[in-house]
Amino acid sequence: SAYEVAAGSVIFREGEAGDCLYVILTGEVDVSVNGHHVWCLRSGEIFGEMALVETRARSATAIARTDCRLVRIDERRFLFLVSQTPYFALGLLRLLASRLRAMDETMS
Repeated sequence: SAYEVAAGSVIFREGEAGDCLYVILTGEVDVSVNGHHVWCLRSGEIFGEMALVETRARSATAIARTDCRLVRIDERRFLFLVSQTPYFALGLLRLLASRLRAMDETMS
């Protein structure tokens, strides 16, 4: 179920353990890596997915830019979505590929 996050709140920090991804229902979330702002994400977008794709510490920091309504998807629900909804898995792969490409372009 959805929950509210106030503007300015840290959703997670780089280096923390992560066990879920988030879907933005309303609002905007800033994502930074190594202190550098990399994305402003908006309604309908997901973030934090890397924690479920590979079991490593968070690779970024996410802070609510505005008041937000988020849905938290834990590993059990994530695995269900991936196994039961091929288009969810394909969409996630496309998202990861586009973000990797964007990061490469930013760094070069």
